[in-house]
Amino acid sequence: MTTLSLAAARALHLAAQGLQTPLRRKARKADVLAAIRQMALLQIDTISVVARSPYLVLWSRLGHYDAAWLDQCLAEGQLFEYWAHEACFLPIEDYVLMRHRMIDPHQLGWKYSHKWMQMHGDVVERVRLHIRQHGAVRSADFERKDGQSGGWWDWKPEKRALEVMFAAGELMVAKRHNFQRIYDLQTRVLPAWDDQRDLLPTQDCHRQMVLNAVKALGIAQASWVADYYRMGKLDAAIHPETLARQGLLLTARVAGFDQPMYIHPDHAGLLEQAAPGKLKSTVTRLLSPFDPVVWDRKRALSLFGFDYRLECYTPAPKRQFGYFVLPILRRGELVGRLDAKAHRQQGIMEIKTLYLQEGVRISQALTNDVADALQQFADWHGTPQVQFSGKQHSGFIDGLRTRLSA
Repeated sequence: MTTLSLAAARALHLAAQGLQTPLRRKARKADVLAAIRQMALLQIDTISVVARSPYLVLWSRLGHYDAAWLDQCLAEGQLFEYWAHEACFLPIEDYVLMRHRMIDPHQLGWKYSHKWMQMHGDVVERVRLHIRQHGAVRSADFERKDGQSGGWWDWKPEKRALEVMFAAGELMVAKRHNFQRIYDLQTRVLPAWDDQRDLLPTQDCHRQMVLNAVKALGIAQASWVADYYRMGKLDAAIHPETLARQGLLLTARVAGFDQPMYIHPDHAGLLEQAAPGKLKSTVTRLLSPFDPVVWDRKRALSLFGFDYRLECYTPAPKRQFGYFVLPILRRGELVGRLDAKAHRQQGIMEIKTLYLQEGVRISQALTNDVADALQQFADWHGTPQVQFSGKQHSGFIDGLRTRLSA
């Protein structure tokens, strides 16, 4: 069994996630789909204080790219949306893996309610008939008639019907416009699919999801795997330990961890580089709170020593670091975090707070790397002027200002 240092395990994880080295050429549209395939899925979130999360996750891997490419890949049928980790974009070839959830969506919790569908069958049928007759729709195409505000906690009936029918696989997201979902019948979005012909046994799909998760993570403890697709407790037949005994996964030991780690055979070459310490991540990037590297708080803490929590749902007086805090990845380590806001009309990227991890040594190389990443981040947003406000690590900020003004 291969033994790895913690630094080597981090490097393997980041390499598998597409964060080993910066892209050495100008990004192309095909790189968007390739990056999502490498991660297996791309989580969706609507917060737009900076670029919405799916676009930001791709920027972290591709650098400057056209965000419209993601929307185009969805509209062209190369991607589809469904509840995977949470709401996610997934490669269309993995539709087969999610189809069982659509057929039996009761496990999705609040995202699906059979009781609601029974109680509001008239609404569901009205929405269904409207789509059949008039084509794809947005929630906004249905007028709210009850006088309510329409917040996420109080969806109008037609919006709820669209979401429940989406969870049940009857509807798919055909495309997005201004990030609004446009729904159409599954039979029109994916006319070639046939459940009788194309559906695979559930166990086979779950096994493939476990393998996908391990491959996307690069290196994983068994306890990290189920969360990637929100699979719940894994059956013994598809547990990573079982798959390793069957030769479908490799195993390794990592310094400081009691449990074995699992690696997909496709990463055998990366493992060979990592073991003697030859695999390095040279990327410095800001990460989305919904980036796979940090969305599992326990994994980020055990692998990177980075205790991370999204605080946008925490009342402002109780926040420790800020509203939408972005982890700072620098050459294989998570060295800090910052709270940013894009003032797009003014062309300003405001850095409200910036904190370095305890024990991180400030050096000119660190300052240069973070400043360059900040400027690239700001430029891609169309807000090239970086301004600092609020709580800061004053000595470090002075160095960043100097680098940014050079």
